[in-house]
Amino acid sequence: MSKSTVSRVINGEGKVRAEVVERVREVVAELGYVPNSAARQLVTRRNNAIAVVASQPQNRLFIDPFFDIHLRGIRKELVAHGAQPVLLFLEEPDEYPRVGDFLGGGHVDGALLFSLRADDPLPGMIERLGLPAVFGGRPLVRRGETARDHVYVDADNRGGARAAVRHLVGLGREHIATIAGPYDQEASAVDRLDGYRDVLGDAPPHLVERADYTRQGGVDAMGALLDRCPGLDAVFVASDLMASGALQVLRERGRRVPDDVAVVGFDDLAPIAEHTDPRLTTVHQDIEGMGRLMARLLFSRTEEAETGAMGSGAMGTGAMGTGVSGPLSSVVTPTRLVVRESA
Repeated sequence: MSKSTVSRVINGEGKVRAEVVERVREVVAELGYVPNSAARQLVTRRNNAIAVVASQPQNRLFIDPFFDIHLRGIRKELVAHGAQPVLLFLEEPDEYPRVGDFLGGGHVDGALLFSLRADDPLPGMIERLGLPAVFGGRPLVRRGETARDHVYVDADNRGGARAAVRHLVGLGREHIATIAGPYDQEASAVDRLDGYRDVLGDAPPHLVERADYTRQGGVDAMGALLDRCPGLDAVFVASDLMASGALQVLRERGRRVPDDVAVVGFDDLAPIAEHTDPRLTTVHQDIEGMGRLMARLLFSRTEEAETGAMGSGAMGTGAMGTGVSGPLSSVVTPTRLVVRESA
């Protein structure tokens, strides 16, 4: 048989007769043949590895169910494409050159980026390297700067926050506070606070407390709000993890939920929302689905980079199963309110 025929069988390509496929597989098994991955990379120019980069301490990320669920979706999609994730963590500013050297060293085919601050040098580094990349969440842009044409996957944070606060208003609550996320790091925090203000534009500043998307952050923020505003009767919390901390403080202070204070979270993380007391009313986003979608979009970008058939500002996604046809640069997925016992 010709080398091309054998190659098509080994690589699972079509247009080979069934009896030929069977005979080649028999010989492969008999010889114990294994394809040479290094040689294959020379031909395909692929490493079958994707960098997952997070500008957060790794111990903090792995106690957050959000990242775990997101990573699960990414990994499922990578496995379906025969690729593996390479996790890179940026905890200190002096680590950027090391990560940049790795990303530019030809070790990965693309990058998925999370938790980047407004002044983070990583997006510019990725652009200079020409490495295909997709962002988890809308990249945060500092005031006065123009947003770059980065491809990202995000949830409708602002719309979800509006739905949460409207629900609290509909319950007849009159003093509705919010525990917001870190404005300087997460665009989601900005969007969720904007959604709160869309409904309660005249809410006084003392009803807004900022925290860091951790349980302890929720504990500290809820305590500060109760000290300043003992008469508050509802709180919209920008993450389930912070909401779990807020519920703890309300219980310790003798406030009944939802009788005295109604609580709504954001994320709908089953390990948290289903096991709080009372069970948490929260805004649902498809976290695992967003992870899978990020990986699909990235594979679309790596294919573009190989073929050169399309520019960097648009991508064809019909074959990627994104559910959207035609050119696509970024995706914002819908959210919905899940009503349980806390509000």
